Amino acid sequence: MPQKLLKILLPLAAAAAILAAGAVWIWYPRPAEIFSAGAGQILRVDFLDVGQGDAALIRVPSGQNILIDGGPDQAAARALERLLPFYDRTLDLIILTHPHDDHVAGLISVLERFHVEKIAYTGVSHSAPAYLDWLEAAKKEGSAMVIIDRPQTLVLGADCELRFLYPRRSLAGASVENLNDSSIVVKLVYGRTSFLFMGDAEAPVESELLSVQEDLRADILKIGHHGSNTSSQAEFLAAVRPSLAVISAGADNKFGHPSPRILNRLLKNQAKIWRTDQNGSLAARSDSREISWPPPPLPK
Repeated sequence: MPQKLLKILLPLAAAAAILAAGAVWIWYPRPAEIFSAGAGQILRVDFLDVGQGDAALIRVPSGQNILIDGGPDQAAARALERLLPFYDRTLDLIILTHPHDDHVAGLISVLERFHVEKIAYTGVSHSAPAYLDWLEAAKKEGSAMVIIDRPQTLVLGADCELRFLYPRRSLAGASVENLNDSSIVVKLVYGRTSFLFMGDAEAPVESELLSVQEDLRADILKIGHHGSNTSSQAEFLAAVRPSLAVISAGADNKFGHPSPRILNRLLKNQAKIWRTDQNGSLAARSDSREISWPPPPLPK
């Protein structure tokens, strides 16, 4: 595995005090000299085409690499090898939204090819082989495991932060009826721009977030549950008001994702739609004032 990159960390006592006071992580960037000169002040979010699954790579202006989910196979690891420079084979954070195979199985290959500093997950109980193999791979890698059990904020640098909105209670060790509704929901904010990642969260999670009056407004929404009918209620979409909706799904998948009903609902909300099954991976960029993305290619 590549040598761990030097970090500047808060003393443990100070970190504990901050967490106790307001559930805020302070994460100092890695030394600037290890980043490419072209990094500038651009936030990069790549929604990866991994077939019937989810994976997104976030590259923060201050240098951190964050991966949300890993898809069902080695496609995410191969994409990371293309997107990250040869001298930087470290992921500062992996967020596993929930332990279904189409989100976790690909993370095994990621752990084999990259050094992973921290992993955020719910700790929910699940006995699927892919999830258990991933937990074993994470243990072997020595990544710090962080349980997300309440709303909290991870500060990534000036004007940039990750807000964990869900779950709002501990699910560690719990057996849940619907793993989709154990999904971590996270909002990435950079200046005046924002992205909302829903994992596979379904209508009950959306309703709970609406009931507690979370700030759900986001420029780009990663649609929950691959565009299934179980997610993306009209009231939820009205609260988010996305300019762009990203749907991660596999071509001709057996589930019929995305649902025509959800596609129509998004169009009624005047949201543009990017489908990985038709348009491939999406490279979105933010300068803290506005977000840009390329025009969609012709359907594959």
